Order: sequence, then C-alpha cells, then structure tokens
Amino acid sequence: MHLSAKEEAVAVKTITIDIEAYETLVRARQGNESFSTVIKNTLGAASHTGDALLRGLSEIDAGDDFLEAMDRVVAEREHDLLAAETPEESGK
Repeated sequence: MHLSAKEEAVAVKTITIDIEAYETLVRARQGNESFSTVIKNTLGAASHTGDALLRGLSEIDAGDDFLEAMDRVVAEREHDLLAAETPEESGK
C-alpha cells in the first residue's frame, strides 16, 4: 500500500505488545522520542546508518583498558592471519 506524504503523516496503526516489550521501548526511548522513532531506529533502515553507529558507540564505556584490550585482540588476529598465510598466497 502506497500512501502520499500527507497520508503517511497522519496514518497510524495500533499494535498490542506485552509489558516486557513496552518496558524495553521505554528504556530505549531518548527524551521525548516517540515509540515509532524508537522502533524505526532499532529495526528500520535508519539503524544501519553512521548516525546510529555513533549513537551506539556513545553508549559504550570505552576507557583506556578497554581500548588497549581491543588493540591486543586486533594485533593477535593480524598475527594469526599472517602466520596462516601460505607461501603461494604471499606471492599474490
């Protein structure tokens, strides 16, 4: 079903959700954000944007210890990949 921009602005659907789902929406809401916005940001195409990534990263407590641990993991993986490379692959 295709709606005009004006129709989309006023079109609504009612859904039934359990209390746990409702409480999850309440916790995910930022400020006066509507539940529709929470759902679209979480499930919609908007969740795959750089803005969504930045919002998610801002919620992570990435202190120095965490960042150093991530650096070690990346270095170990790079080392493992290089060690697994065969002589034929290195000539490519």
